[in-house]
Amino acid sequence: MQAAILSRAPTSKDARPLSPEEFRRYGHRLIDWLADYQESLSDRPVMAKTRPGEVRDALPATPPDEPEEFGAVIEDLDRVVLPGLSLWQHPRFFGYFPANALPAGILADLVSTGLGVIGLSWQSSPAVTEVEEVVTDWLRQMLGLSPAWSGVIQDTASTSTLVALICARERATDYALARGGLQGETRTPRVYVSAHAHSSVDKGALLAGFGRLNLRLVPFDAKHAMRADALAEMVAADIANGDLPCAIVATVGTTATTAIDPVADIAAVAKRHGIWLHVDAAMAGSAMILPECRWMWEGIEGADSLVINAHKWLGAPFDCSLYYVRDPEHLMRVMSTNPSFLQSSVDGEVKNLRDWGIPLGRRFRALKLWFVIREQGVAGLQKRLRRDIANARHLAELVAAAPAWRVVAPVNLQTVCVRHHPTAPDGSALDGEALDKHTTQWVEAVNRSGAAYLTPAILDGRWMARVSIGALATEAADVEAVWAAMRAAAETEMPAAAR
Repeated sequence: MQAAILSRAPTSKDARPLSPEEFRRYGHRLIDWLADYQESLSDRPVMAKTRPGEVRDALPATPPDEPEEFGAVIEDLDRVVLPGLSLWQHPRFFGYFPANALPAGILADLVSTGLGVIGLSWQSSPAVTEVEEVVTDWLRQMLGLSPAWSGVIQDTASTSTLVALICARERATDYALARGGLQGETRTPRVYVSAHAHSSVDKGALLAGFGRLNLRLVPFDAKHAMRADALAEMVAADIANGDLPCAIVATVGTTATTAIDPVADIAAVAKRHGIWLHVDAAMAGSAMILPECRWMWEGIEGADSLVINAHKWLGAPFDCSLYYVRDPEHLMRVMSTNPSFLQSSVDGEVKNLRDWGIPLGRRFRALKLWFVIREQGVAGLQKRLRRDIANARHLAELVAAAPAWRVVAPVNLQTVCVRHHPTAPDGSALDGEALDKHTTQWVEAVNRSGAAYLTPAILDGRWMARVSIGALATEAADVEAVWAAMRAAAETEMPAAAR
């Protein structure tokens, strides 16, 4: 009876994987679908117009009992999924940060997923490790970093920063994890960041066990950069109080304004007191492939670790976060696991990347960066980034020249921060909560229109609009279009008192 069941030919109702021929046919159809999607992006609204719950209500509440034709799944991409997406690859997507997916990288992700290999150790798939070694070193060279740096691919900057803070904690406490952890420390551990640091730094400090009260916010200057003199004073005061400075996180390209912390001056403070310095260059780090931008992280060789998200401006599809360290032996001592079932005779000759981060298993993420760099070349990547920086500077000039409009932060890279300050008939300027309301209303009007996508943020206690330029297809005409949409929305949403 069992043999008969095993030999029975599958019917249309059997739950079985797609056959190689079906996989080929549907795979071609999906590649065509994605190519059509990319070609039609500029004709679609940038922001999803769905209401909360609308996508969920379009789907069955229970899973199907019987297998469905796979063609129906593809059809639901158009019916359900695509209308519920805000289009990050749209040429008029100016929100958040660039999150590009170069076609070569998309194909690499397809290959990685299709191969279905998992990098538990070098021997579990040697190419997973060695291609990653090569591409992280390629990018190191592209960034102008010295050979003292070793790289590994993590999923996101949040994970990279958490790893950095755990390493900082262990170096400062002489490996407390091997004893009683932070609970066994008599001195209070401290982490120093700017108020403009990314929220992932706060989260990483909490997850690493430091506690919110031990996260020290360093004052910043008029350009929203960390003040190294204030940092030095805070560290000295904490040491005098018997506390334990563990880590400093400097940011090159803050999320709200792309502010630049003075890495060299901060590194001098870190070196003086033996404090771990982590540099968060998640978005702006990509710009360091341009020699003319490397002033932004002058002193980087004095840091202990840094993170760059290749899945942002550089163009590798999400997720692909590169974490570089100067002391990989320390990283491995903190992160190492060596169960017997993963040990092999070549362990002394190879990298086991499970010891370079939190997960045991890892996807073949290096493929997409390998594909992207080979298909674009360094010159191609540099050309696109220079285009975006030039477009940002042009927009800043247009805003600065327009009555009632202000550029409210230095334009270091590709993000332009603006406010519209309408003037009332009596000559008084709109301010305070009224200005905040006006700002959020005109930004929302731009987004609702579908013409472009912007994200607001708070700067110096007041709302402003961020125009983050960097999608693959964004050209000067798209920047002109968003500027026109901003002016029209600001005029339409003008408070009655200012008309």
